[in-house]
Amino acid sequence: MSSASNSVNETAVGLAFVDHARNYLIHHYLPKIERCLEKLSDDQIWLRANPESNSIGNLVLHLCGNARQWIIAGVNETTDARQRDKEFQQVQIIPAHVLLALLRETVFEIDQILSTLDPQTLLTVRRIQGLEVTVLEAIFHVTEHFSMHTGQIIMLTKILNKSDLSFYDFSTGRPVHGWE
Repeated sequence: MSSASNSVNETAVGLAFVDHARNYLIHHYLPKIERCLEKLSDDQIWLRANPESNSIGNLVLHLCGNARQWIIAGVNETTDARQRDKEFQQVQIIPAHVLLALLRETVFEIDQILSTLDPQTLLTVRRIQGLEVTVLEAIFHVTEHFSMHTGQIIMLTKILNKSDLSFYDFSTGRPVHGWE
C-alpha cells in the first residue's frame, strides 16, 4: 500500500471517528438528557440521595464543564476557565430551562469545533487537566464521559419519575429511536 493510500485511509478513519463522536453527542446523549430534564421538576433535578451523591443538576453542570475544558478549551486551544469543584458544590436550584440552554450551547459549540477539525490533527498533543493527551483522546474522553453520566441521569430520572422513558420502540423487531 502506498504512502498516499495510507494517508487517505487515515483521513477517512479520522473523519469517521469525529463524525461518530459528533453523532453520539448531538443525536443520542443530548436528546436523552433533554427528555430526562423535561420529565422532572426543578426540585427533582436538584435532589441528592445523600450528601455524597450528585444531583442531576450537578451532573449536567459537570458535563458542560468537562466538555468545555477538554474540547472547547483543550482541543480548540483557548483559555480554560473551568472551576470543577463548583459543578458539584452547586445546591441552589438552577431551573431546568437554564440547564438545558447551557447543555445545548455546550454541545452545539463542541459540534461546531469538531465539524471543522482537520483529522490530521487527531494525534496532535494537547495539555488538558495537567495531562498530555492527543486530540483523539480528548474527543474520546468527552464522548465516553457523556455516555457514563447520561446513563446516571437516565437511571435517576427513572427512579424519580417511576416510569420508563421509552427511548426506543421495539415494535418493528429492531430498535427505533423514540426521541427523534
